[in-house]
Amino acid sequence: MTIANSTFPIDLAAYKPLTLDPANPNLTNEQRETLKANIQLCRDAIVFFTATGAARGVGGHTGGPYDTVPEVVILDAFFRGSADKFVPIFFDEAGHRVGTQYLMAALHGELPAEQLMRYREANSKLPGHPELGLTPGVKFSSGRLGHMWPYVNGVAMANPGKTVFCLGSDGSQQEGNDAEAARLAIAQHLNVKLIIDDNDVTIAGNPSKYLPGYSVAKTLEGHGLKILEGDGEDIDDLYRRLCEAVNTPGAIAVINKRPMCPGIEGLEGSNHGHDVISVKLAIQYLESRGQTAAAEYLKGIQAPKQNYKFLGSGDKLGANRNVFGEAVNGILARMSEEERKQTVRVIDSDLEGSCGLKAIHDAYPEVFIPSGIMERGNFSAAAGFGMEQGKQGIFATFSAFLEMCISEITMARLNYSNVLCHFSHAGIDDMADNTCHFGLNNMFADNGLDDGYETRLYFPADTNQMKACVEEVFFNRGLRFIFSTRSKVPNILDSNGNDFFGSGYKFVPGKDEVIREGTQGYIVSFGEALYRSLDAVERLKQEGLDIGLINKPTLNVIDEETISKIGKAPFVLVVESFNRRTGLGSRLGSWLLERGYTPKYAYLATHKEGCGGLWEQFPHQGIDPVSIANKVKELSR
Repeated sequence: MTIANSTFPIDLAAYKPLTLDPANPNLTNEQRETLKANIQLCRDAIVFFTATGAARGVGGHTGGPYDTVPEVVILDAFFRGSADKFVPIFFDEAGHRVGTQYLMAALHGELPAEQLMRYREANSKLPGHPELGLTPGVKFSSGRLGHMWPYVNGVAMANPGKTVFCLGSDGSQQEGNDAEAARLAIAQHLNVKLIIDDNDVTIAGNPSKYLPGYSVAKTLEGHGLKILEGDGEDIDDLYRRLCEAVNTPGAIAVINKRPMCPGIEGLEGSNHGHDVISVKLAIQYLESRGQTAAAEYLKGIQAPKQNYKFLGSGDKLGANRNVFGEAVNGILARMSEEERKQTVRVIDSDLEGSCGLKAIHDAYPEVFIPSGIMERGNFSAAAGFGMEQGKQGIFATFSAFLEMCISEITMARLNYSNVLCHFSHAGIDDMADNTCHFGLNNMFADNGLDDGYETRLYFPADTNQMKACVEEVFFNRGLRFIFSTRSKVPNILDSNGNDFFGSGYKFVPGKDEVIREGTQGYIVSFGEALYRSLDAVERLKQEGLDIGLINKPTLNVIDEETISKIGKAPFVLVVESFNRRTGLGSRLGSWLLERGYTPKYAYLATHKEGCGGLWEQFPHQGIDPVSIANKVKELSR
């Protein structure tokens, strides 16, 4: 079944454009019934097209866009009724609710409905967060969670006399940006209306449990906002409160209480609804709603597979992001409970299942702190715990969020803190969320001075090396950053077909590793780019080009022995998935020149916005094995 010969199986033409005037806070029977029909149609559509992402293995998010349909449909009616009174954009600071943006673009005729069936697929222009200029009908880039309200304040300043809406959530409100935005909105009397989905659910659980005392309403009220709280599923009350917000000058928060995924059996009230609905549950839901054509379409989708056989690596695929937690557990197991409680504290930022911390939470809850979506504060808390010699703070989140913690990293360094950080989802591999979630600027963590407190950046290449790395650096002093990818990686093999980082291997911080010797030039790589580079090296050797490969697992330390070795080679090519402007390649050439080495030099890295999808991101950036081999041949001329 292909998009080319398929039409969208839910009749979006049944959506009845409605105009509503917020000056009248009461719905007629006809308006109410039209709203209810539009809400149900949109919810059916969201379940269907987000589930195509589940079926193809690219993931996605269903619960957020599904939940907020009632308020979005009412806003659409406001915009259609009197667009001149509003900035007619569904600004949303929960970027993973991108399904809302795509559906509304289709309903407004700006995006073919059939394209929705390629949700998050590579090269479909439907990535996991909205990107302005990429997708027809998308009117803003949301970036990461909790970043839009401050931006919307500026939009309101630029549009005096108009009402500006910003959809939010109890999760996005945990970010410190929103506290700052609230104060500015009140101080400047900005006509910003926050519409907050308050369902007490985030990725890892329930805010009421891991942040007892936290209240969206009380927090915003404390900043000076007027609060209009009610049941988000009560259409009349929701409409009345939205009308009151529009008719009341200044910053207002319309807080909507509802369970996650109301009406979806198996997901309602569950944090599992935050992510993409399973194909099984989607089919059950759609069939119960009489959407049999949509259900049948889901049954026919086959997930694309990566069939390329990589030379030089084995078939043992492992998730380094999970192995990090397992390796930490191996160390904690050797301590007594009292010793663990005295010396170690692990602080999560609502991503324990994604960053490998869940294993620690399950095994050693006495050292684990489940915390909210507030990376800066959580990192600093881990650093504060690790201020005293002999104590160890452990922190983890996505690599994209490292950029948010730069100032806190500096403060930790100035205070001689001991922090072991795990930043997962580094690079671009398997990143259907796309550009805003790429972990590209990880080298920013090394932002101290030459004589400053030690900072080390590590990027293990496979699960064996991850375990060895954690074991070796766990008790080291200073700031240690260990990176891993969202994707699974294969085991690296030596030239005899054995695990390179297998039995007897010991990780040596600061030491580069010769994966393959070569006489005609060297590739320098690390992380998930290493096995791709190794494949290129093996195939080039078969073609008669004797190319060597260096693994640089410690990214910010110069190994003088290795740099001398590669400096005397005909060429050096760095291959990485970090930002071409800020990654290893932007540094290594200078290191060579400073030592008087002048081989031909080039570096391949991420240099353009993403294409969505999973492994497809690598050829899109020109850092797949074929592109690597072509660059080597160019340098070898």
